[in-house]
Amino acid sequence: MEAISESVRLDVWLWAARFFKTRSLAKSVIEAGRVEVNGASAKPSRAVRVGDVLHIARGEDRYEIAVLALSDQRGPASVAQTLYRESDESRQARAAAAERRRLEATGYAKPATKPDKRARRLIRALGDIDSL
Repeated sequence: MEAISESVRLDVWLWAARFFKTRSLAKSVIEAGRVEVNGASAKPSRAVRVGDVLHIARGEDRYEIAVLALSDQRGPASVAQTLYRESDESRQARAAAAERRRLEATGYAKPATKPDKRARRLIRALGDIDSL
């Protein structure tokens, strides 16, 4: 994973750094505007250089990373992690969001089985309880 040149395409770098499983997935996320380079929206062909700061929104997670090295080949995860450094604020915010999602999910208990015929009739009779 040596730095081959002084810049690499953004979608290729995100794929090589293992933020996305495929380059086409990285490209679609960039085109949707969920990736910023140095505070500005970017195109998939944007050149990434060492020292750039990327803001990546992947699902509910938000990453703020600094590019430390360049690569256009996907390798092991241990090597991919050396390509960037995530800021402490970003890491703490992701941990807090994950904890908040975990706590929100604790109030909901999934039913053990599907409703039987009688339960379905009761559900239909009650209608939408949330609208009350």
